[in-house]
Amino acid sequence: MKNRICIAIPVYNNPQTIQSIVNEVLALGFFTILVDDGSTIEVSSIVQKSTKLTIIRHKKNLGKGEAILTATREAKQQNFESIITIDGDGQHYPSEIKHLLPLLNKDTIVIGNRKFKKDVPFSSKFGRVFSNFWIFVETGRWVNDTQSGFRGYPVTILDYHLQHSHYDFEIEVLVKHLWAKKEIKETEIEVYYPPQGERVSHFNKRTDNIRLSKIHTELVIKNFLRLFKR
Repeated sequence: MKNRICIAIPVYNNPQTIQSIVNEVLALGFFTILVDDGSTIEVSSIVQKSTKLTIIRHKKNLGKGEAILTATREAKQQNFESIITIDGDGQHYPSEIKHLLPLLNKDTIVIGNRKFKKDVPFSSKFGRVFSNFWIFVETGRWVNDTQSGFRGYPVTILDYHLQHSHYDFEIEVLVKHLWAKKEIKETEIEVYYPPQGERVSHFNKRTDNIRLSKIHTELVIKNFLRLFKR
């Protein structure tokens, strides 16, 4: 199975955590594609080289979605069927990859459904419920954790002509996958939320919430038009 699946790590300014994440993934035996999305300090100067690691750098920050698409294109070129995405900030445990593997195939998106505990910020809990609701409106399908970044994607998502490149990408790809009558599976995973003072997040509450509001508005309208044409 490992010869059909690789790990993709989109990273932007996480110099304290990226080496340990890469080490853990490589220790599991997976080929890894790391996309440096315009980090201030080039990731290639931090991470040790490996024959099972490809590093691609965006000259400027293009957004998490574009970094995932870059990794997906590279994976397809290297004849992988699927990628598993892990954030570079240390929130995800590479050891949890084992929960996604049995569910992943060339036609299925698998989501690592985060186990939320007491230390999880209210904004994360609310954001998940809000996002889940609107994806249900847009597709008629309830998904339990539409904001999780720990996912397995088939490289065929490149066929969806995805137009959004930031956090809104993670919404668009799920909706278009369901519109294509493909399957989404979920499995519970453990995640780590560091104390508030140590938490590194590149989510801009103003800009990214506007982007998310726009993508949901766009998808609701498109879904209405789809149903009307039927």
